[in-house]
Amino acid sequence: MSTAAPSVTIGGTPLTPAQVLAVSREGAHVVLAEETRKAVRHGRERVEDLAAGEQPSYGVSTGFGALATRHIAPDLRADLQRSLIRSHAAGAGPEVEREVVRSLMLLRLRTLCSGRTGVRTATVETLAALLNAGVTPVVHEYGSLGCSGDLAPLSHVALALMGEGEVRDASGERRPTAEALADAGIEPVELGAKEGLALINGTDGMLGMLAMACQDLGRLLTVADISAAMSVEALLGTDRVFADELQRLRPHPGQAASAANLRALLAGSPIVASHQGPDCDKVQDAYSLRCAPQVAGAARDTLGHARLVAERELDSIIDNPVVLEDGRVESNGNFHGAPVAHVLDFLAIGVADTASIAERRTDRMLDVARSHGLPAFLADDPGVDSGHMIAQYTQAAVVSELKRLAAPASVDSIPSSAMQEDHVSMGWSAARKLRRAVDGLTTVLAVELLTAARALDLRSPLEPGPATGAVVRALREHVPGPGPDRHLAPEIAAVEALITDGTVVSAAGSVTPLS
Repeated sequence: MSTAAPSVTIGGTPLTPAQVLAVSREGAHVVLAEETRKAVRHGRERVEDLAAGEQPSYGVSTGFGALATRHIAPDLRADLQRSLIRSHAAGAGPEVEREVVRSLMLLRLRTLCSGRTGVRTATVETLAALLNAGVTPVVHEYGSLGCSGDLAPLSHVALALMGEGEVRDASGERRPTAEALADAGIEPVELGAKEGLALINGTDGMLGMLAMACQDLGRLLTVADISAAMSVEALLGTDRVFADELQRLRPHPGQAASAANLRALLAGSPIVASHQGPDCDKVQDAYSLRCAPQVAGAARDTLGHARLVAERELDSIIDNPVVLEDGRVESNGNFHGAPVAHVLDFLAIGVADTASIAERRTDRMLDVARSHGLPAFLADDPGVDSGHMIAQYTQAAVVSELKRLAAPASVDSIPSSAMQEDHVSMGWSAARKLRRAVDGLTTVLAVELLTAARALDLRSPLEPGPATGAVVRALREHVPGPGPDRHLAPEIAAVEALITDGTVVSAAGSVTPLS
């Protein structure tokens, strides 16, 4: 497990998205501030007072959900917490990614450390120890409705704290939890009053996936500007429509940023300059070229709103009931995932539209009737060779899937818990489909980059601009240039990897700054 990232301190100030990513993706360790321990002890004292009292308190001396009317005798309250976790660890389907589980653990730890949940210091320290040891509970795809917390996913984490269920150790091996904890020198937790409820009543899974999606999409939208610029050159388009004076007529910040990228990427392009004279008979480029900053810009503005929601949520305390500053313990509805679910769905729309316009540009480069002199399908010997014909089919299949994934999950609601929980957010589902959409956009942009680079090579002896040319050279270190048909799937995968590891953006950015 990597320990290259700096440690992240819990307590004092809200976590930043960068800190969430450092722990979830880079393996950074967490450190508990001393003020955190004090806050946790103070909150625990209040819960223990409630547990000793006569007045019913939800989750402390009562059952859960529709069973909240059942008073639980003191000698059964430890059983109450154990039973809650065991029964709620009812996930099904494929195992979710390690980075998602680590973000889930970190964000629940963050709330527990606020002192507003009433857990014990030992419980907080054990959850931190699991993160630092690289022990990752096995969490499944299905089981959260995005309300009352990401219940099943968080319950699988809580089950691991109890020494039960299955985990993956630091090497990635799937093992019984008790064995992995023993090898890591971690003692299982015996849950006390309210602790089981506090461990599972949060929107941490969907929030963690939102933070990761925001990072990924920030990079992908810059890649979308790069691939669009390369397509503009390949299709003998103009850069005049991206002029600042035109963009300022519609002052959306995302559009302005995307247009600025396109101007920088196309600056000094011999291909663009080659058809700017009076002999050029083109009046306007197709929408997929001319409107690139409007579409990608709208996605950028959507991303900006999503980041704002993520930052607010990272400054939130999600539990029910919650310990207030004056010591009161009050029920609330802050566990409802609607604020996060809505922006997860909103981002999926921007992803689908950005991919859709990229696929249209690719198709133009392959159509001999619209590509302004390029060979059919960019084939070496059209008819004998098919060139990138089926690469565009792959794009079309992914774009079609992205349109389905853009259908919002958050407008759905299935009542649960005998109608006590009668409206839910489906935010976990929105997050899961957004992750698939992000992967799909990566594939679509990889095909556009691969196709545009081939088209630019075929424009020789005309040269692309310095920035787009740098991207072509970076691709050519991994993918050969035009020639007879060859196995394309590995080439698409290679360009996907160059997008994901930042090579594409770095290549263009080595020539001109991009946003």
